[in-house]
Order: sequence, then structure tokens, then C-alpha cells
Amino acid sequence: MVQVANRTDLRAGSRRGLTGSALIRLLDRLAGPDVRESGASTSDRLSQWFSWTDAISLSAALDGVPVSNAPGARSSSSAEEGECHRVRTSLAKAIADDSAFAAPQPARAETEGAGADFSPYRQRYMARQQAIEAGVGALRGKLRSRLAARSPAMAKLAAVDVVMEQVLGARERSLLSSVPAMLEKHFGRLRQDAESTESSAWLDIFRRDARDVLLAELDFRFQPVEGLLDALRMK
Repeated sequence: MVQVANRTDLRAGSRRGLTGSALIRLLDRLAGPDVRESGASTSDRLSQWFSWTDAISLSAALDGVPVSNAPGARSSSSAEEGECHRVRTSLAKAIADDSAFAAPQPARAETEGAGADFSPYRQRYMARQQAIEAGVGALRGKLRSRLAARSPAMAKLAAVDVVMEQVLGARERSLLSSVPAMLEKHFGRLRQDAESTESSAWLDIFRRDARDVLLAELDFRFQPVEGLLDALRMK
């Protein structure tokens, strides 16, 4: 099988996304006593995500892809760069503007306290996750189509991204779907710690943390898009 290592930045971008350093560090901090260290390395965990049929598909997609830049390929257009910026900015703004994760209005802050319920936050977080996945997925497909139209070599790179999305997408969704449960535990710990006070400041802390996790998740999901842009910049 063709070795994945030392290939183009397209696959490197996908692998960087698996570690999600900023997201993982943030979740580790919020997990508190529930976090458990694993003895397996990142590469060991990644290798377990591939079945033998996945490996064959990836090998076939990589077969014939030149390591060097494809000759004659034009640089990424400003339209492609601009579209990625627009999608990312729009998704980030939607997170920042979501009232569920903003500081409470003074009028409602008085009614919030130790009896606050996590359910509304779970629903809003999952809605934002779905919006991120839909927006990034559509953008990724467009970039792949534009890459595939460049040349046969670039079409091979687009095929690699298709395989990577098929192989890693389901596991990524499974892992990210567990984030609301982690946030619920964080919510419960903050509420318990604040039971001795009448202040609702702990809710502000939770909202900020949840917003930060969503923004980190957006960065995490956007890494394959950045890999495709890197490929489109090839000359």
C-alpha cells in the first residue's frame, strides 16, 4: 500500500484535524475528574479507524498522485478564498449571537440560579453542531469539485478527501456527539459548586465555556477545508 505519510498537505490537514489540539485541550479542562488518559498514541487510535476495505480504497485513491505540485494548475481564486471566509464567519457569528450562550439579560438573571435546567442548552448546542456540519460539508464538496476539475492529478487528491471523509466522518460525528454530555456534566458541577450562593455567575461561566467549545469545534471541522484550499493554491 502506498504510504500515507509524506504525501500532500491535503491528507496532512485531515490528520491534524483528528488531534484537534485546541478542542481537545478545552474538553480536557472541562471534563474535570471524568477525564481518563489513554495509553494509546494518536497514530494507534487513528489506525483503528481503518478497516482493510478502507485501506484498499485509500491506497487506490493515492495511487499515482504526484508528491510535487501538479504542473499547470492555477492558484486558488479569490472567489474560493472568499467563500470559505464567508462560510466560516457566518457560522462563527451565529454561535456568538446565539442567546443561549450569551451573557443573560439583567431581567432574566434574577430568575436563573441553582434550579436552571441543561435541556435548552443541549438542544441549542446540537442545533449549532448540525449547522456547522451542514455548512462545512457543503463547502467541502464544492471545493472538491473545483479541485477535481483542475487536472487528473488534482482529481486524485479530491478522491483522497472523499475517502477520508467516508472513513473518518462517522467516527468524528460519533465523538463530537458526546460533547453535549460532557458539557452537561460541567454544567452540573458548576451548579453544585454555586449552591451555597444566590449568584447566577456560574451560568455566565458555563455559557462562555460552551461558546468556546463550539468555536473550537468549528475550527476542528474546518481543517479539511483548509487542506483543500492548500491543494487549490498549488501552481
